[in-house]
Amino acid sequence: MKKLMPVLSISLAVSLAFAPEAAFAETAAPAAAKSDMPAYGADKPIPVPKITKKTLANGLTVWVVPRKGLPRVDYVLAIRGAGYAADAPANQAFAGMLASMLNEGTAKRDSRAIAEAAQGMGGEVGASPASDGIVIQANALTSHAGAMMQLLAEVARTPSFPEGEIQLAKANALQSLRVSETQPAFRAERAINKAVYGDHPYARTTPTVESINAVNQEMLRAEHAKRFRPDRALLVVAGRITDAEAMKLAQQAFGDWKASGAALPETAAAPVTAKPARVLVQRDGSVQSALRLGSPGIAASAEDQIPLRLASTILGGGFSSRINTNLREEKGYTYGASAGARMNRAGGAIVGGAEVRNEVTAASLNEYFSEYKRIGAELVPAKEMDMNKRYMAGGYLLTNQLQRGVATTLAANWLVGLPAEFLGQYVPLIQKVTPEQVRTVSKKYFAPENQSIVVVGDAKAVGEQLKSFGEFTVTDK
Repeated sequence: MKKLMPVLSISLAVSLAFAPEAAFAETAAPAAAKSDMPAYGADKPIPVPKITKKTLANGLTVWVVPRKGLPRVDYVLAIRGAGYAADAPANQAFAGMLASMLNEGTAKRDSRAIAEAAQGMGGEVGASPASDGIVIQANALTSHAGAMMQLLAEVARTPSFPEGEIQLAKANALQSLRVSETQPAFRAERAINKAVYGDHPYARTTPTVESINAVNQEMLRAEHAKRFRPDRALLVVAGRITDAEAMKLAQQAFGDWKASGAALPETAAAPVTAKPARVLVQRDGSVQSALRLGSPGIAASAEDQIPLRLASTILGGGFSSRINTNLREEKGYTYGASAGARMNRAGGAIVGGAEVRNEVTAASLNEYFSEYKRIGAELVPAKEMDMNKRYMAGGYLLTNQLQRGVATTLAANWLVGLPAEFLGQYVPLIQKVTPEQVRTVSKKYFAPENQSIVVVGDAKAVGEQLKSFGEFTVTDK
């Protein structure tokens, strides 16, 4: 009955974005046609909204972004430190269950009543997890702004975790896991995360049968009490509402929210080095190989993050990227290939991946390493730099045209350690990146000798090809 709304992921935008049609057309169009094309218009800067900031007495941070337009208000409540990184090793991916259970019942309403109340306000409410936190999003018509703020607070502060809903959620999670285990991409991602992060919490984003079965009402209530606290939370309010009204509603709904006990420790820094691993995840009878290459990366707030974002886009962040053009368009090895940086609050990863035919497994890995070497050795041509800068700026502008996008971006940035001002700084900073900076960060973070390799496939079909890349550990996990 409810609809869960995904958190905007910076790393996802970098790694999996699709290139715009204009960029593809410029790459593929014949010379005669291109000569008749008019010049691009001047780039338009992102309109930087006025953000009113206030910290309530209990430590809750509130940002208000008034917007003209539709009579609607969007809320995003981000809880830092409540996500996957807070999960114990034996309870990995517990944050996903915690987030999914928040609107399954509160001290006042059951799940049906919550959904009906939200729909009656012309909106919805739902939560989703990330490595660095849990985000609850809600929206409603402006005429119901106060009631929706109260419902958001109710879902966030007083979930009841009904026993029947827990059992249903566990059954669904187990079934989902069984399906996921049949997917090569799922197994490849799990293996590359382990290779890059080792025992760090950022590696623990997928559940196990044991971790799902261990969830119970007592655990959910205890973890909610520890993780959900006002001094680790940000509330973003965007829409047709005044600063004063938004702050008044926030005070009424959240002003008496009190933290329980000491705050959980901050997430430890993720590894910056890792011994390159070679892992073959056995999949009997597979006619394809799911490839992943990975190495430690950087935090979202690190000094190199802006040029690394651009380098990631050029290399493997869109349809017209070098990796995808090489493996898909030129070689015909795959339907799609990507590579780039994934950035969290306490560190990150460099990950490339594709699913290829068995017979071109080794050839695909060689092409990956060739492109990694090239971008770290040669200056990116000016035309390619400009095309990718325009792509990134355009995508960012489109994402943040709607007030929900603005609120979500602000919350996502805050979770990973970026200030509110980064909303307006992003595009100008991207535009200032030089080819020399791209080459420098690429040589540092995409160095082939630092990459772990994960292959999900059949050892009988691809084992011989992989010998040139080192000795692979064969596993069924």
